[in-house]
Amino acid sequence: MTLLSASVDAAPIGRLRLSDLPRLARRHPLVLVGGGLLVLLIVLALAAPLYVGDPVNMDPFKRLQPPSAEMWFGSDNLGRDVFARTIFGARISLMVGLTSAACAALAGLLIGVVAGYSRSFDNFVMRVMDGLMSIPTILLAIALISLTGPGFGILIVAIAIPETPAVARLVRSVVLGVRERPYVEAALCGGARLPKVLWRHILPSTIPALMVQGATVCA
Repeated sequence: MTLLSASVDAAPIGRLRLSDLPRLARRHPLVLVGGGLLVLLIVLALAAPLYVGDPVNMDPFKRLQPPSAEMWFGSDNLGRDVFARTIFGARISLMVGLTSAACAALAGLLIGVVAGYSRSFDNFVMRVMDGLMSIPTILLAIALISLTGPGFGILIVAIAIPETPAVARLVRSVVLGVRERPYVEAALCGGARLPKVLWRHILPSTIPALMVQGATVCA
């Protein structure tokens, strides 16, 4: 009876409705502010062609100009608009950062969930992750780019691969704690299939850790 009641009480975990957003905003104002700034930055970067000039246009007569109404951040030594170059550069940085963070989070989530729930798979996978973590990130990135050549795709892979072990270990630690909870045991004893237990009870518990680690990778 105790396990069943614990399962019922824990069932709403991971379910987010629109009506819950004001309560979450009051409890976590910093998350709201950070998310708002990130959304604003993404909108400004995507809409860059609508309100800034050509970032590669050079005007020798406007070299090293101070900030003004025409050039908000001034100009560089070649007469290029620094604000336009900053905004267009943000588009590339956001694309690479968000994509590499998403790839590392997805791969780390899959590896961490399986390793945390399967004892036979855990030891082998964690040793592989330890081996990857022992390689300096910058050296691995340089090696991958040297083998395949420069490009956005290989840059994303070079960032995502070294960050995947950290995500996997973090998710694994969360899963190891959650899988022993009474509501997980109650769900399994009640006849719930393992994929359903993972989806409804274990994966939602990993979301806060994934958000923090994903933000670290993106930064």
